[in-house]
Amino acid sequence: MKKRRTIYNLGKELPVMKSTVEDAVREVITYAPSAFNSQTSRAVILYGKEHDWLWDLILSKLLAMVPDPEQKKQTEDKIAAFKAASGTILFFEEMATILQLQEQMPLYSENFTLWSHHGTGIAQFSVWTVLAELKVGASLQHYGNLIEKEVLAHFSLPASWSLTAQMPFGSIMQEAGDKDFLPSEERVRVIS
Repeated sequence: MKKRRTIYNLGKELPVMKSTVEDAVREVITYAPSAFNSQTSRAVILYGKEHDWLWDLILSKLLAMVPDPEQKKQTEDKIAAFKAASGTILFFEEMATILQLQEQMPLYSENFTLWSHHGTGIAQFSVWTVLAELKVGASLQHYGNLIEKEVLAHFSLPASWSLTAQMPFGSIMQEAGDKDFLPSEERVRVIS
């Protein structure tokens, strides 16, 4: 966990085989815990032109929303850094399963969406941690609300999948800087 950091300066060359990354993602998605063993987390790994397509789509959506030329340049630079990565992992939640569980267990109905968020967070963090162990850099991005419809159509994915995050990954071109932490007594209390 200590190795996992947000890496923004990513490159195309991976320190491991693509198949090693793919196997790691498969294993994490298989074993990541979920409420009632619902297994709602899904992942799609993009490389090459499909990875580029994703970041071009995101850039076009963002530029249409940003009027200021200076902000446009900052946006272009930010998205170019994600596009410079080797690939992107798309994280989804299977909403049909969540709806089914809500119907089957009305007592817990209002909690399944929250528990789904917990599950996808666990899956994302676990993938990120495994990538860090493999010396693969990554960051976690959230543009799903802007691109979900196009992504589902472009990759012929089920309409019941909800796009929760995008994780560009690749070689670490620049290590993350030092990180400040709040004192542990502010965040963890022991009561006996």
